[in-house]
Amino acid sequence: MEASERDSRADRAREAVDRLAADGVDGVALTWVDTSGITRVKAVPLARLPHAAAWGAGAAPVFDTFLVDDGSVLGRFAGGPVGDLRLHPDLDRLVPLAATPGWAWAPAERFDQAGVPHPLDGRWLVRREVGRLGADGIHVRAGFEVEWCVSRGPGDAFTPATTGPAYGMIRLVELAPYLREVLAALAAQGVAVEQIHPEYAHGQFEVSVAPEDPLGAADTVVLAQETIRAVSAAHGLRPSFAPKVVAGAVGNGRHVHLSLWRDGASLMSGGGGPLGLDRVGEAFAAGILDRLPALLALGAPSVASYLRLMPSLWAGAYACWGLENREAALRMIAGPNANLEVKCVDAAANPYLLLAGLLAAGRAGVAAAARLPDPVPVDPAVLAPGERAERGIERLPESLTAAVVAFEADEVLAAALGPAVIDTVATVRRGEIALFEGADDETVVAATRWRY
Repeated sequence: MEASERDSRADRAREAVDRLAADGVDGVALTWVDTSGITRVKAVPLARLPHAAAWGAGAAPVFDTFLVDDGSVLGRFAGGPVGDLRLHPDLDRLVPLAATPGWAWAPAERFDQAGVPHPLDGRWLVRREVGRLGADGIHVRAGFEVEWCVSRGPGDAFTPATTGPAYGMIRLVELAPYLREVLAALAAQGVAVEQIHPEYAHGQFEVSVAPEDPLGAADTVVLAQETIRAVSAAHGLRPSFAPKVVAGAVGNGRHVHLSLWRDGASLMSGGGGPLGLDRVGEAFAAGILDRLPALLALGAPSVASYLRLMPSLWAGAYACWGLENREAALRMIAGPNANLEVKCVDAAANPYLLLAGLLAAGRAGVAAAARLPDPVPVDPAVLAPGERAERGIERLPESLTAAVVAFEADEVLAAALGPAVIDTVATVRRGEIALFEGADDETVVAATRWRY
């Protein structure tokens, strides 16, 4: 990092300090998401923000190899007690936290001591993939759905905070002040909410945020999730974003919506491909579909993820696509805001790593002019095995082990993400597999329920 850039960062931070001080801010939380999908933080006093902007706040690289239980493993490129990274706040996303008075937040980018981007930094990986697509004139808009289950009462057991029926108005009425404050806090932080509603599982709700550039979308889902957590705590509630909150019940997803654009025109509608896709949009979607088994190591990265990823639970357990088909792993959404929804992923995922992988897979599809198979108009689980085989509809990996095998074998993801990412992701995933080896579903769910 050049001296002029450090000076510019410090100057911008000084301007922000005056503004934040007027808002009563005393500290700034700098967050990043580790390989296990947990948001980690280092915080600085407000007066220290210019120094952090210029020189970064220290953080050990060992966090790349942390497991869901805060243990760690050792990979070829990460892990162990040696080394240091610098966390530089992205001042463009710096915002006071509406539900955490006295605090502001900024996502952090990780650099080494010489100011070189850390090869495992998720924000840098997303920026790189966005740039590669942009070189071909392709621009992506992305957005996340945030699902969570709300618990009331002491202890680590899950006690639904509302007993109303799925999607029922009863739930909204029972928790109206809480949900109103969620909306108000998100709005105060500049997060554009498109929809909020009760969901299917016990005590479950969902917020859908507006699409934006991929890096902004990943930042926003982190901010939204932590805002929901803070509002919940203020109401004496506890949110779980885990893939599975109650063993045997429906879990939480965190679906990703993607749309493709070129010269201001949608590549997801009005074209000559299937269901109106432009041929470039079709190729992008086909690239993702082809690599879904490997992408699950990024998007469904927990042992608990595979307790959620079951057929006929709207989790997208089959590698297929379809128009408004909520059982397909890729759901095509038609209309003026046509987009592709990736349903087989959850909130155990690092959103930056997941988006980098999805963009790389889509880019490979575009380069290969890939084509989609016929869309599937029914729940794939109701088809006879022979018909699924004839149509090329395969079940996605049923275990984290199988997803890791596919991930390590995928040459496209290896070339796009680099050896440090591939080795570290696989090492951390195997660490979690070993952690829960022989554990029953109840044990896995209890151990992961409150971690994300």
